[in-house]
This record gives sequence, structure tokens and C-alpha cells, in this order.
Amino acid sequence: MKVFLIVLSLLSCCTSMVYAQSNNFMAVQTTVKNGVIEGNYNVTNGISTYFGIPFAKPPVGDLRWKAPVPADKWSGIKITKKFGPRPVQGLVFGDMNSWSDGVSEDCLTLNVWTPAKRNSKDLPVLVYFYGGGFVAGDASEPRYNGESMAKEGVVVVTVNYRLGIFGFLAHPELSAEAPYKTSGNYGLLDQALALQWVKDNIAAFGGNPNQVTIAGESAGSISVSYQMASPLSKNLIHGAIGESGAGINPTLAPVSLKEAEQTGKEFLDKAGVKSIAEARKMSAKDVFEIYQESGRFGFPVVIDGYLLPKTLPEIFRAGEQAQVPLLLGWNSAEIPGAAFMQGKPYTKEAFIEKVMEAYPAQAAEVLALYAHETPEQVEYSATDLASDRFIVYSTWKWFDLHRNHSKQPVYRYLFSKLSPPLVDKNLTAGLAGGTVRSENPAPAPKQIGARHAAEIEYAMGNLHLVKEFAWTPEDMKASKTMFDYFTNFVKTGNPNGGENPAWSAARSGDQNPPVMVIDTESKEVKAAHDARQLFHDKFYKNDR
Repeated sequence: MKVFLIVLSLLSCCTSMVYAQSNNFMAVQTTVKNGVIEGNYNVTNGISTYFGIPFAKPPVGDLRWKAPVPADKWSGIKITKKFGPRPVQGLVFGDMNSWSDGVSEDCLTLNVWTPAKRNSKDLPVLVYFYGGGFVAGDASEPRYNGESMAKEGVVVVTVNYRLGIFGFLAHPELSAEAPYKTSGNYGLLDQALALQWVKDNIAAFGGNPNQVTIAGESAGSISVSYQMASPLSKNLIHGAIGESGAGINPTLAPVSLKEAEQTGKEFLDKAGVKSIAEARKMSAKDVFEIYQESGRFGFPVVIDGYLLPKTLPEIFRAGEQAQVPLLLGWNSAEIPGAAFMQGKPYTKEAFIEKVMEAYPAQAAEVLALYAHETPEQVEYSATDLASDRFIVYSTWKWFDLHRNHSKQPVYRYLFSKLSPPLVDKNLTAGLAGGTVRSENPAPAPKQIGARHAAEIEYAMGNLHLVKEFAWTPEDMKASKTMFDYFTNFVKTGNPNGGENPAWSAARSGDQNPPVMVIDTESKEVKAAHDARQLFHDKFYKNDR
């Protein structure tokens, strides 16, 4: 009998432990301007979460292709315990992982992680915009999860915004009907409305509406650059973080309203859609299928005179951007050298041939900047050149504009940590930072740098949520360094603090500005490759 009681006691104890681990949430409510919402409070770590909060009316029916409208008030209690649907999109990047509740045109929701206690107030706030080329992505991806930073005393918000044809179509009829007489940019307008929602509501979660940092990667970083420049948003933000991308030629740079309207009109005309009224009567499925059949990769951002009055270089040179601290950078191998070589081998002769094709009038200058005597040099130089053309130069230009046309500190990084091996050998590393499944995949090419988007889970402290990689102590160390830098910046506008290497701000006129190289052993160095970016500045005529 005594043994039986001991066993029963142990079973009861173990059952209680399992129960506690799998049921560690209790309901928690708060009141925003639209009404009462109910989320989850994690009794083990003190983090409250509210997922799928609507910040705008569903952009459907007559509201399709219109600026977002603030959500209506509701009565009763709105349950906000699961992520909302992600915006309508195809499987553009097979390596994106989502915890969303399906796909829907009704997607304008946001998510909040808060460490606030019953008397907390004025906590720093981070608002994160996802990447995906303005055609893919969503706010529920685990690599953007806000729990790790919330544990450090930050209120974290991730935001859904419209994508592709639903988020960026411009058309003469749409411009004519809009009160501000322009069209397109709906996804960016969604972000702007979300920032206004944060201003109006974040105090209910313990956050400080006057200490809001915005951040993003790739298209999310490009979004940050646009929101910094926009008269609709620049007074709603107090710091900015950009990871690989800015809306500056040649990276998803804006076009004129006339060009965007013509693109949209030609698109609908070719599809046999005679009017916007007809297009609004179509199902989201039919609109999406027309878009998919066209083979387009999204629609351009527009210089609309409303959200975006001028190009970013014009706005920044005039000092009209948000005058806030900026932390930004890029990865050491944003895109493979094969993107430049286009099937050619990594030989001196092939590299010269491709450079002469791309830069017939500037080939000698380019060849002087990118070493190419040996196959190894060619591989590195092709990677550097492809990365500069893809996204490095535009990010550098944003850095250069803000440090020279602002009195605020600007911190620049280079993320260089190579990814560890994959757990599943049927996976290969993807272009957007994650992995793609393939039966009998070809051997992965040798890594010569950190690929595009690989830094996200390091910066947000989320290696533990990305299961595909066999993370090592070296990865954990690099992540802690980058996460600490980001968290400190959100809290103070300065990444320094703790035991990390000191990181100096770049100042106006610096000929060799400081760069923080983030790796297993992070260190500050002087810029070594700005001559390449100065060349591209002349080539893309953004120096004017």
C-alpha cells in the first residue's frame, strides 16, 4: 500500500507538472479605444500577448484599393488569442514559416507582446514590419516573435499590411476617387495607420507612445525608410532600425504616379477588366488568380504627393525626414555571386565579360574596385557586386543621407555570422532567410558570407523558434550580442551597454565611418568598401 501511494504521488506530481507546462496561460483583458480585448497572460514569464487585433476595417468590397479606415468600435469582449490571417499572397519564398490563421483579404491586424505589470507605464516600444518584397510575408512568422524582447522590458508590435495587387495597385480611376487624388501605396498606408493606432493605444499595454522605434528587414526595412520620410508617420516615431534595404534606386524605388497609374491600367486592360468597379465586384480569389497568371512581381511604390511627396534622397537631403536615431546595416553575402555571373564560371575572363556587359562605359572602374585575379577572388567579388546591386548600395545610401543630413546618431553594422548546418538534410537554405524542402537536394554551396535575412532570428533573440538549423554556442553568442544591441537601441536610441564591444556612431563627413561587424567575435572596424558604394552612387545618379 505504501509503495502504491508513493507511485500515485509521483504520478500526480508529474501530471501536475505537465499540466502546468501546457496550460500556463490565463485570460487577461485590456481596453483600447475600440473596445475591450482579451488575450493571454503567461504566468511563468509574465508576458501578456494579444494577437490578431484589428486596427482597420476589413479592406474588402468598396474598401478594396482604398486607404485603410480605422476599425469600428465593438461591444462586448473581442478575443485576441490567435494570429489573424496573413495577407493574400502566393508561395513566393518557400522558406517563409507562418503561424497565421490562413490567408485572407481581411488581414489588417496587429500583435502585441507586453511585459507590463499592473502598474507599469512608459515602457519602450518596438514596431516591426516584415519583409518579403511587398509580395509575401506576415506578422506571425516565428522569427519576428516579440516574446524575447518583451522579457527585456520592451512592448513589441508586429503589423500586417496589404501586399501585391491588393497593396500597391495604382490606377487613374482610383486616383480620381481618392480624397487625396492619388492611388497605390495601400500597404504603406496600412503601416502608417498602424503607427497611429500605436500612438493612440499603446499606453493600454504599458507602452510609451512617445518612445516608439520602428524596424524591419528587406521590404520591412524599405518600409522603415519610407515611414521615416513620410509626413504621415515621421512624427509618430522616435527611432528606426533597418536591416538590408531602403527605398532608393535601384531597390524597390518609387515611380511617378503617372507611371504607376499606367502600369495598373495596362494590367487590368490586359486581364479584360473594364473598370475598378468591376474589379471590386470580383472575388479575392479571382483577382489573385489574374495577378498570378500575369507573372508580375508586385506593383511599384508611388511618389504620390501624400504618403511620399518626393524621392528619399530629395527628402533626406532637405532634412525633412524623421530626425531620429538610426541603426542599420546589411549582411556580408546578401545574394549569391551566381546572380551576377548568370551561369558563367568564376573565372577572371568570365567576370570581366559580365562586368563589361553590365557597365560598358565604367568597366575599368568596376574592375579596379572588385578583385578578380583568381577564382576565389572572382567568387567573392561576384557576390559583393551582386549584393551591392541588389540591396547593399541602397541601404548604404540611406545611411549616408541620414548621417549627413541629421544631427542624430547613426549606427552601421555588417552581419557576418555564417549559418550552421541544417538538421534535415533534405532542406536547403532559401533566399529569404529560411529553408526550402527538396528531395535529394544538391550539396549546398560553400558559404562565403551571411545570406539575405539570415540575421533576423539573431537580432530578435529567436534562434530557439527556428528549428531547421542546428544552432551552436557560437550562434547563441552572436545572437546575444546582436539582440542586446537592438534591445538597447530600442530602449535608449543607443546600442551600447553591458559587456558588448563599444559601437561608435557615424558622423557627418566621416571618410571612414565605423562599422560593427557582428559575428561570433563582434568588433568595430573602419569602413573598408565605401569606394564601391560611391561608385554605385554615381552610376545610379543618387548623388545629385
